[in-house]
Amino acid sequence: MIITTTMHIENKPVQEYKGIVFGEVVEGRNFVKDFMSGGRSGSYEDSLMSARKAALDEMSQRASKMGANAIIGVSFQYSTVGAQNGMLMITCNGTAVVV
Repeated sequence: MIITTTMHIENKPVQEYKGIVFGEVVEGRNFVKDFMSGGRSGSYEDSLMSARKAALDEMSQRASKMGANAIIGVSFQYSTVGAQNGMLMITCNGTAVVV
């Protein structure tokens, strides 16, 4: 599956648009509180990278079920959710296409 933030893939014209796809992950650690208390944390950065990859994998699986072989125009959003905003939600979306 080709996944890109651009709206086209060089030398691979879009043949068919399948629709919008999403990937969502809610990370249960208290990122916001811990980050605001000072500095960077390697374990949180690793966890964030893992959560972002999980959201991309979920989105890719959904696109594949639609018959797509690429996702274009991908963007990420980050939000806090839960009691006292204690969890981080990562969502990504893009357009599933056949190239």
